[in-house]
Amino acid sequence: MLKHCVFIRFRPEVSQKERIELYQGLQSLESQLSGWRGFLAGANITPEVGMDKGYNGGFMIDFVDEAARDAYLQNPEHQQLGQRLVAAAVDGIAGIMVFDLFY
Repeated sequence: MLKHCVFIRFRPEVSQKERIELYQGLQSLESQLSGWRGFLAGANITPEVGMDKGYNGGFMIDFVDEAARDAYLQNPEHQQLGQRLVAAAVDGIAGIMVFDLFY
């Protein structure tokens, strides 16, 4: 299994409603792609002061393997949602961190 983790420093003016709509858009891709095994999204609620480095939201998707993740990355709707995420992040692409790991 592969866990695709995306952490976002949302701009302050991006509402909770907008964030949820982005997450829901991403989750809706599950029906279009094989090898998708789970989705989780939400706000960063860590009590560890300073450890969040400003990343205040994010999501994780479980895929069966790299091929399933790659199909997701190449999906046109994912790419469109990715552009919206970049626009919603502090400093654009610099406000997003992606971390993929096998487990």
